[in-house]
Amino acid sequence: MMSDGKREQRAGGDDRQDPGKRKRRKKPQSAAGGRKPPSSGGGRRRTVRLAALDLGTNNCRLLIASPRGRDFRIVDAFSRIVRLGEGLSQSGVLSEAAMERTLGALKVCAEKIERRGVTHMRCIATQACRGAQNGPAFLETVSRETGLSFDIITTEEEARLAVAGCADLLDEAVGLVFDIGGGSTELSWVRRREGGVEIAAWTSLPFGVVSIAEKWGGREMSAETYAAVVGEVRAVIAQIGDPAGMKDIFEKDGAHLLGTSGTVTSIAGVHLGLARYRRDKVDGIWLTIDDAKAVTAKLNAMSFLERASEPCIGEERADLVVSGCAILEALQAEWPATRIRVADRGLREGMLADLAQQARKGK
Repeated sequence: MMSDGKREQRAGGDDRQDPGKRKRRKKPQSAAGGRKPPSSGGGRRRTVRLAALDLGTNNCRLLIASPRGRDFRIVDAFSRIVRLGEGLSQSGVLSEAAMERTLGALKVCAEKIERRGVTHMRCIATQACRGAQNGPAFLETVSRETGLSFDIITTEEEARLAVAGCADLLDEAVGLVFDIGGGSTELSWVRRREGGVEIAAWTSLPFGVVSIAEKWGGREMSAETYAAVVGEVRAVIAQIGDPAGMKDIFEKDGAHLLGTSGTVTSIAGVHLGLARYRRDKVDGIWLTIDDAKAVTAKLNAMSFLERASEPCIGEERADLVVSGCAILEALQAEWPATRIRVADRGLREGMLADLAQQARKGK
């Protein structure tokens, strides 16, 4: 899906070339929902530049690309762990410290969007802003400070975008796409149809790596606590039943899991023994259930500091990755499959596909 160009390297957020310290420029015009920024004048047609900005419970991630037929050339990317939803599960509001961290990251995004001459963009906010009492007020502040206008999307839209972004990696006729986020986990049962992939059923689980780590303790989780988390998560998944009528296909090993989240990409990086995270090595890789379980056992046996020293995890994810492993293990137990495909793509790529279609239609 992605052609050569500047690619994002992610291990706890890559902002080494942070332009936020440079002299501030004029704020960019917002183009929420895919609308074009105002024309700069002149008769020459502007080069189409697309920007997808995803503000989640844990991460702030930006992707800027130019369409190349059905593919994209990545022009710029940014990812930073901001932990916007830190403490939200207990307080019900976004904390001042979390909002300050996030606003700083969004100012970097705004400058990149302006500097790259973006013509079409969409900014979305997910579970943290959906669930926080002060989520909408925070996004109003963001708009005033950065010029970026955010849509708080529904869980259904979040699932749709995640599937759209990684559908090319579906190998079987049916599969289960999972997106383990910071505050929620989206599950989409999909089937291949002529001309693409359709979502047969979907659901959103009301927990993610941040909320589970805050409830159960993520820095040092005992084996007993880990087993309790897996059991609790599995019970929630079991209550969903078989909404797409695919359970027998999974039990006969006729389907696979497709993961698009930091948890599964981190597991893949550890499995490969990478000295630094590399998207080109991780995106599209196949893991067996035994591979995933081996990495999970290894991470469970580590201390917080040992996990922090893993190049594909880092200090900022070291207290969250075990919670993600617990969610994945529960999902594997309830929806058996011998293979997992790893996608380092998802929401933002789905947004880019929508924006490219709008650009082709001249919107």
